[in-house]
Amino acid sequence: MQVYKSIALVAGELAAVGVKKQQKNEAQNFRFRGIDDVMNTVSPIMARHGLMMLPRVLSRTMTERANARGTALLSVVVDVEYDIVAAEDGSRHTVRVMGEAMDSGDKATNKAMSAAYKYCLFQTFCVPVEGTPDADATTHEVIMAEPEGFGQWFLDLEVIAADGVKALAEAWKASNAMYQTFALQQRAEQLLALKLRASQVK
Repeated sequence: MQVYKSIALVAGELAAVGVKKQQKNEAQNFRFRGIDDVMNTVSPIMARHGLMMLPRVLSRTMTERANARGTALLSVVVDVEYDIVAAEDGSRHTVRVMGEAMDSGDKATNKAMSAAYKYCLFQTFCVPVEGTPDADATTHEVIMAEPEGFGQWFLDLEVIAADGVKALAEAWKASNAMYQTFALQQRAEQLLALKLRASQVK
């Protein structure tokens, strides 16, 4: 099928030129290959060999997170299929990739789609990308997302505490384990103090 011949030809050309790091992250002082750099390099070569890439989003999930300063971030993960189609005979090969990104405004989905497209190109055409960080090279500490209903549960505990230590102990014991886990990890000082008081009741 022509699609595989064309993919091989595109990969061959890209192996010779790669994609340069044209962009710079000012906050963390490192250079990277932006989506514009990748498309400006790859698109003309694909067009020359009659290849098209057609996206199809299979799913999108969004969660609200927080950074170290407490600013709200929207975290989006997209599951995308790309049909790589040869214009000559209509033959195609489908590639499935994930893309994820965070943004404090309305660009998280756009960024996730760009990431999915960029790494689909990198891996499909074996684009030389010296310096791409390995997943094992970094470790991230992320604040847990607050479980639904946690805020009200926490307020209820404070109210119950005013009724006495015994009432607090019973409320903690009967509470949702997910809330307890979140409380211990994210509000340790406050909730550990409450639990200490509760544990003193036999």
